Amino acid sequence: MTAPQHWIPVRPRLVVASAFMLFLELALIRWTGSNVVHLSYFSNFVLLGSFLGIGLGFMRVGRAKQLPYYSAIILAALVMVVTLFPVTVNREAEGVIYFTSLSTSGPPAWVILPVVFIAAAATLMGPAELVGRCFPELKRLEAYTFDLIGSVTGITAFTLLSFLSAPPLAWGIIAAVTYAVLLWPRTLLRQLAVGIPAVVVIGALGVESFAAGALWSPYYKVTYKQYQYQEMPVLDISVNGIPHQQATPAQARLGWEPQYALPYERAVSALEGRLDDVLIVGAGSGTDVAIALSKGAKHVDAVEIDPKLREIGQQFHPDHPYDDPRVSTTIDDGRAFLERTDTKYDLILFALPDSLTLVSGASSLRLESYLFTVEALTSARDHLKPGGAFAMYNYYREQWLVDRLALTAQAAFGHAPCVDDVGNGHQAVITAGLADTDQKCGEPWPGAAADTPEPVTDDRPFLYLEQQSIPVLYLVTLGLVLLVSALAVRAAGGPYRRMRPYADLFLLGVGFLLMETKSVTGFALLFGTTWLVNAIVFAGVLVAVLAAVVITQRFKTPPIPVMYGMLLGGLALAWLVPNAWLLSLPVPARAVVAVVVNFLPIFAANVVFAKRFAETDDSTSAFGANLLGAVVGGCLEYLCLVVGYQGLLVVAGLLYLGAFWLLPREQQSPVLGG
Repeated sequence: MTAPQHWIPVRPRLVVASAFMLFLELALIRWTGSNVVHLSYFSNFVLLGSFLGIGLGFMRVGRAKQLPYYSAIILAALVMVVTLFPVTVNREAEGVIYFTSLSTSGPPAWVILPVVFIAAAATLMGPAELVGRCFPELKRLEAYTFDLIGSVTGITAFTLLSFLSAPPLAWGIIAAVTYAVLLWPRTLLRQLAVGIPAVVVIGALGVESFAAGALWSPYYKVTYKQYQYQEMPVLDISVNGIPHQQATPAQARLGWEPQYALPYERAVSALEGRLDDVLIVGAGSGTDVAIALSKGAKHVDAVEIDPKLREIGQQFHPDHPYDDPRVSTTIDDGRAFLERTDTKYDLILFALPDSLTLVSGASSLRLESYLFTVEALTSARDHLKPGGAFAMYNYYREQWLVDRLALTAQAAFGHAPCVDDVGNGHQAVITAGLADTDQKCGEPWPGAAADTPEPVTDDRPFLYLEQQSIPVLYLVTLGLVLLVSALAVRAAGGPYRRMRPYADLFLLGVGFLLMETKSVTGFALLFGTTWLVNAIVFAGVLVAVLAAVVITQRFKTPPIPVMYGMLLGGLALAWLVPNAWLLSLPVPARAVVAVVVNFLPIFAANVVFAKRFAETDDSTSAFGANLLGAVVGGCLEYLCLVVGYQGLLVVAGLLYLGAFWLLPREQQSPVLGG
């Protein structure tokens, strides 16, 4: 019996399903990372599960008789598990330091991570199957074009909600409505299969969204509470369930913790009363700003990446430092601010800038990663007035980390800094004057231990990774991801030989994920590790892919071997262009060059994919193979911990050479390939 025709025509249905697929993926990455602390540092775990689910969904097309009602049910189950069993984790493991809570509660990682991975895959499998069902009804490239239009729509919608600081309830309502539209339940049983999960999801997310003192920034779930301690007002701020900041009157904080006063005691400019201009990176809720004002700063540039932290500080900080006319605030990444401003400062402070989260689900980059490289501290040095000083402080927890940062300051400033270890957990202050005469140390720094890891650079900005290797925890986790993926592909898609003709498309997927990672991290360095830059890059990648497909459809493009040559040439160009040169360009010129350098190989790779995909016999299996390649690419992304981000371009080049070698012989000829 022929399945009834869907009430939405195939083209708009494909756009809606594709938009929903990407929207749901982004929402899962964002929401699970806010409630399962493991995922604040392994957010690409959800991304990998999503790619696996999308690939499996395409492979189910033609094999599944019923619409994927299971997807809504699994999403509701995932929401309930994460809501009922939130997780906090230990602060360090396997040579990687995580700035999290001090105790462990909730299910252990080996329980909750597989649950989230499998549930994300099973949830995304549904929308992907709905997308895949549209492909056989259209020409190959036409279907892919509408799929990409939907993807751009999905990321645009999620970006708009992030801009509006929409709570999870908004995501849940959109998911519930879209499930109903796409699954089109006409019987009571199917209506219950969609309606009950919708009530569960909206109810659970509604309770979380309206919890007292809860705000949703583009980076975190932010919660706060006010209370009195010994007749003193205190504001506690947590992000993703982790204690993050405490706003108290400046004089009280100076009395409790000596680290806040030490920069003003070590910097000669402060001792001599020369604090005309102060820059504070990581201004947060405002305590560091209040302290700078109390020390006599005439003007403070306060830079904070999270708008909600700054908003809470402006409303509730006991000293109200953001209302002071001497303070100018900027919502931006600290490194990006330094690269853009021409202002010189008497004192620059990096004030506890530990982000507790990654930039995105597609990289191992934390929000503050580019702040602690040799190049970043060199940029800070270049923004000091004569006689000025730089300082940073935090609870570093490990002596090797204090020593590594001191070595970084020494490399940037050309002389040994002042290093004060002032409390438990290696609470330390590192101060460096523009010249060694611009600092006044209590005791000379004895130097770093012999086994201290080298300072980090913009190419490998992994401050909290002690050894230049992939930690065992990562290797085991990624190995299990690949094993589960292999078994799931066999179970859902049948024999592997079904995808064997598309091995080159599989490698194209692996290489594309590595190029996407390099683009995300590259633009984060050049323009800031902000959510907006991240969203623009993802949308830009999709637009480049869409342009490649449309051009391939409408114009005669060079043969596949020629496009492979352009692709490899683009990778070579991206490898040769140094970041330092790009950062030296004015922002408009930097943007133009960065777009060309990063998107040229992406464009060429997708012309190759489009030309090859147009000739496939089984569009859903071919597309599924490409998406499953992205799962492997997401695992290989961790090679950047060893080879750096530039090294990923070399790995991608080798993968594309392999894809060309696996290309059917009749398409390897420049004559026949056109």
